[in-house]
Amino acid sequence: MAMPVAERDRWLALALLLAVLGIGYLLLVHPWWTAPMLAVNQDIAASQERELRVRTQLQQAPQVEAQLAAALVQEAQRPGFLLESSAELATAGLVQRLETVVVQASPGNRSCAISNRSPMPQPGRERFERVVVQVRLRCGTPELAAVLHALESGTPRLFIDNLNVLAQRYAYVSAAPAAGSGGLDVSFDLYGYLRPVAGATAANAAGRPAARRPQVTAAQGGMDGI
Repeated sequence: MAMPVAERDRWLALALLLAVLGIGYLLLVHPWWTAPMLAVNQDIAASQERELRVRTQLQQAPQVEAQLAAALVQEAQRPGFLLESSAELATAGLVQRLETVVVQASPGNRSCAISNRSPMPQPGRERFERVVVQVRLRCGTPELAAVLHALESGTPRLFIDNLNVLAQRYAYVSAAPAAGSGGLDVSFDLYGYLRPVAGATAANAAGRPAARRPQVTAAQGGMDGI
């Protein structure tokens, strides 16, 4: 049975109305109202996420401050840079440190003594200003090991480079050897780094000097009975 003409016209009119409404929505409502509202909702969600991250970070602020304070205390107890403010004062400090370590390793300088200590100027082209003292010792083997260990393990941080060890040709023939009559002729460069001055870049101020691998050479010169 065929659909009455009047009813068919009503359905056709309804379909045309829906089509017109859909086209009107797509052309007028969506670009001018729906799309901006969706963008605003996205911005609100992003702002809420950022606020949550900031709130979380603020809640962690006391813990971060405590860790920073602990790190600063630890750094102050074991400084990486020399304590002196100038190369001249730092050189005097290096010499004093060397003399103290040598005396501790060999009281009275009986088996280890300083033959020479002289500052070595630096060109000043490095990232951190380096203070170097050229050292020459006459030591026995145990005393030399103690001196090197004390220099590199103490505070502030010191480093040893260009280490040369030459064995002496004589033997211990006396029960009470003369002062500084060790069996090794040793030379090396002892150096440390000055703390960057105020106004230096953050990268320089935050860094810790890294030790370079020392260059070590040894020579055997007919050593007897060391």
